[in-house]
Amino acid sequence: MLKEERQAYIVHQINLHNKVLSSDLSIQLNVSEDTIRRDLNELAENGQVIKVYGGALSKSFQFPFQEGNVYAKEGKKEIASKALSLIANGMSVLIGGGTTMIELARLVPNDLQCTFFTISPLVALELAEKDNIDVFLLGGKLSRNTNIVTGSQVVNELADIRVDLCLLGTNSLSIEEGITDSDWEVVQIKRAMIKCSKSLAILSIAEKLNSNQKMRVVPLKEVTYLITDLAPNDRSLKDFASSIKVI
Repeated sequence: MLKEERQAYIVHQINLHNKVLSSDLSIQLNVSEDTIRRDLNELAENGQVIKVYGGALSKSFQFPFQEGNVYAKEGKKEIASKALSLIANGMSVLIGGGTTMIELARLVPNDLQCTFFTISPLVALELAEKDNIDVFLLGGKLSRNTNIVTGSQVVNELADIRVDLCLLGTNSLSIEEGITDSDWEVVQIKRAMIKCSKSLAILSIAEKLNSNQKMRVVPLKEVTYLITDLAPNDRSLKDFASSIKVI
């Protein structure tokens, strides 16, 4: 594989999964970690990714957000619009972080009356612009890699609440492994969020489906709704639709 092809693959993986580890890319591309580190350094210098310890982040995580840096932005807007159909007046909703959730927060109608809990300061700021909703930002250590709060304090706070609906993005989703992620702290937070929720909606662009990361969050049977940028009757969603409600 040529250097240009390798770097194009790396950029796509980072944009798709938001974060990648050098060790994982080394295995996927069958090259040394030193080669991957050099690639990441070069891509960071060119402004295509954000280099962090052990890997790299998508520029979608760079605040303040620039519209051109959000991967699959139109698809995420479509997903956010669909997710609004699950939210009704009087509900309590727990919402995760990420660019899709920010798009959802922006689309929340001003006359909606409900309560939102979130682990994302950026989502909380968007929701705070709405006149008729209460917004609770859960406290904890702010992760620079994901722009969400993590740690035992968040888990403890989540144990004390019960919500009607949990809205989560995902790093990967498959029939066999369910929801998976590459960050252990994020896995723990997502598990706690799911545990305190009556129903769970996963918001994901179709490209992330049928992929797996190293760490399982929960199996697919824990998911109530899957919301993608595809039509619910799309053939590629057939296996998911046999197990969960696809929107």
